[in-house]
Amino acid sequence: MTNNTSLSNSASRGTTVDAAPAPKADRHFDRKGLVQMTLLGLLLLLPVVAYFSGQIYYVNLASRITIIAMAAVGLNLAIGYGGMVSFGHAAYFGLGGYVAGISAYHAFDLTPFMTWPFSVPGSDNLLVIWLAAMLLCGLLALAIGAISLRTTGVYFIMITLAFAQMIYYFANSWPTYGGEDGLPIYIRNTLPVVDSSDALTYFLICFTGLVLAMAITSRLMKSRFGAALTMARLNDVRLATAGISPYPIRLVAFVISAAITGLAGALYADLNGFVSPTMLSWHFSGELMVIVILGGVGRLYGPLAGAVLFVMMETFLGGVTQYWQLFLGLVLLGVVLFAKHGVMGWLAGRERNE
Repeated sequence: MTNNTSLSNSASRGTTVDAAPAPKADRHFDRKGLVQMTLLGLLLLLPVVAYFSGQIYYVNLASRITIIAMAAVGLNLAIGYGGMVSFGHAAYFGLGGYVAGISAYHAFDLTPFMTWPFSVPGSDNLLVIWLAAMLLCGLLALAIGAISLRTTGVYFIMITLAFAQMIYYFANSWPTYGGEDGLPIYIRNTLPVVDSSDALTYFLICFTGLVLAMAITSRLMKSRFGAALTMARLNDVRLATAGISPYPIRLVAFVISAAITGLAGALYADLNGFVSPTMLSWHFSGELMVIVILGGVGRLYGPLAGAVLFVMMETFLGGVTQYWQLFLGLVLLGVVLFAKHGVMGWLAGRERNE
């Protein structure tokens, strides 16, 4: 009887202990979800309001934020979730841009891109361009990752930077496609059914791409592959002892990361109607890294929050002073010192696995 009473009391206490954190977890979920939905909702709503108010500039600004956020989502998959600090993601962003620019160039001139060993014509079809950009960036990342992922730490950073700089100087010295002057895109690449030349339509295309990129990242990280990638970041030795090699896991994540960033580059080139070697420079790789850190490394919505903050500071402070990067540096310093989990960590609270 005593034992049964004791067990009953223990179970009762256990139930109380287990049930207590539930309201706290719900509050945490509500806060995080509210911040995320507010951020995404404002990004969708404000350009629509600006479009019907005749403020096309702000619609294009929202498109730029969305595209840069997508590129940062790709980098965040490598850095935040995989622990691969790549300083060469501008190579994939720029390559995606050049795929869009070169394809449009040959479609405008009605000339093939290559004639041997088979003919490859130009195209102004966005679906074809996006697919080509993602495939080429994925193949480039496969080659770069196969070499660079055999190293770690600062060596990995420098190898990815070295490959990106080689591609930058190659584009800089390629006179056929503008060299250092860049390549203008005379025609807006098209998409079946919808009018991609309309500012709001193009924003919605970019917004859809961003949402899909975040959804793919979320699905990956909730899968067994995501669990293996997280363990490869935290303790690759323990992952190896479980019978899973960290190398192919990291390589696949690196390739997917590059493909997402390459798609963003293709969208960016079409938005601006221009592509140049500056899209391939290490400066842009640094900007992407700053955006990820500002928003929150390893946060799904971190790249979006970081892109909003970065582009807004660049646009509005840059219009007031040419030294706007001083204020960006102060904000970045504040985030590193006082908000270790970035803007999203500050607004939405800590993740449960942190």
